[in-house]
Amino acid sequence: MKITTIVPRLPPAIDGLGDYASILAKRILQDYLLNSEFIVGDPSWSGEKLFADFPARKVQKRSPDSLLELLPCLSADKNIVLLHYVGYGYAKRGCPVWLVNGLEKWYRQTPNSHLITIFHEVYAYGPIWNSQFWTSPLQRSLATRLINLSDQYTTSNRIFAQRISKLIGGKDKQISINPVFSNVGEPDHLNELSERKRQLVIFGGVAWRRRAYYQSRSLLEETCIQLEIEEILDIGAPLDLEINSVAGVAINFLGKRSPEEISHFLSDALVGFLCYPNQFLAKSGVFAAYCAHRLLPVCVSERGENEDGLEAGKNYYLLDTAQTTFNISLQQVIADNAHNWYQQHSVKVQAHNLYQKLY
Repeated sequence: MKITTIVPRLPPAIDGLGDYASILAKRILQDYLLNSEFIVGDPSWSGEKLFADFPARKVQKRSPDSLLELLPCLSADKNIVLLHYVGYGYAKRGCPVWLVNGLEKWYRQTPNSHLITIFHEVYAYGPIWNSQFWTSPLQRSLATRLINLSDQYTTSNRIFAQRISKLIGGKDKQISINPVFSNVGEPDHLNELSERKRQLVIFGGVAWRRRAYYQSRSLLEETCIQLEIEEILDIGAPLDLEINSVAGVAINFLGKRSPEEISHFLSDALVGFLCYPNQFLAKSGVFAAYCAHRLLPVCVSERGENEDGLEAGKNYYLLDTAQTTFNISLQQVIADNAHNWYQQHSVKVQAHNLYQKLY
């Protein structure tokens, strides 16, 4: 038995979801000798010869028939498909009608079909002047069809789980919640904060990192001053910033690095800084990386309740215009709490959970 995994893209394309899916497949193979093959939902992806971890094929075009040509149909046991779903990964406006139509057709005509969907997103919405306002009804409809089609499904946080429940009218279908794991490693041996360099890491996508330097500049300065930071490590695609220091602390722009290199930097640093909605920290791969490496997570966000077992002041520092001070004595406790929270849904745990769904 093997798993056929559908993803928007895979490495070498820069795509966190593709990295996530690849890491999960490797762990399932390592722990349970269960192999995977991949279907890439982007016809322009060109990594077949570069992605050597598992067999990977792409759809020739985004159509139900092109997808059907690649889906499993001959297994004597289960024809297992694992879908990593985020609408915008498979269609420009977040409405991958072709994907859902293809999966429905496959499910109807394939014996022993078994679909597991990981909802990395459910649907989007926005103000009336935003395209998300107009596409949201179709996005919801497609998500509902996928939920009803799936034998099992999971998502990364309780807010998304509540959205799923509403889409199916509160029907008694079990919704598993698994916060995302780190895409850049999970070291076994990590130093105490007192043994680390006084470095602050800003890691992730361009938009979120730029926000840290501009919209959240004053809070970043306070963090550097109060925690006596000596160097800022900026990790990710180039930002083309007009600044090279914050509160007198030099910024070391490291650019894109391999997961192994990033893990090394995170293991040596003291603080992980991010600007991200507090309510959705469980779906942040950057926050997961900070927790997995036992850094002190500092989050800039508007106040809001987190329902995923994370508590401001216990698992991370939450800063806004009303809160800019740190309890220095609690640094190690908070870093340890964040690390312990992470261990409950590490890649090993999630591989085990997925394996159990198959038997």
